[in-house]
Amino acid sequence: MDYAVAITRDPTSTARRDVDALREVGWTDAQILTATEVVGFFNYYVRMVEALGVEPEPEMERDPAVWPDP
Repeated sequence: MDYAVAITRDPTSTARRDVDALREVGWTDAQILTATEVVGFFNYYVRMVEALGVEPEPEMERDPAVWPDP
């Protein structure tokens, strides 16, 4: 999660140590690439939706009983 937050906040700040830390806990290069792609896609998608002012479909609204606000 730290890696996802780091590349979300400032993708240019991802240091070699961030990738090395993932490798140290057993991640492969393919897994690191996949994680980077997924985080990048969701960052793109959320920014696009927010910029266009897209409202969620009614069935996508948060149910406070299941997912309370932080």
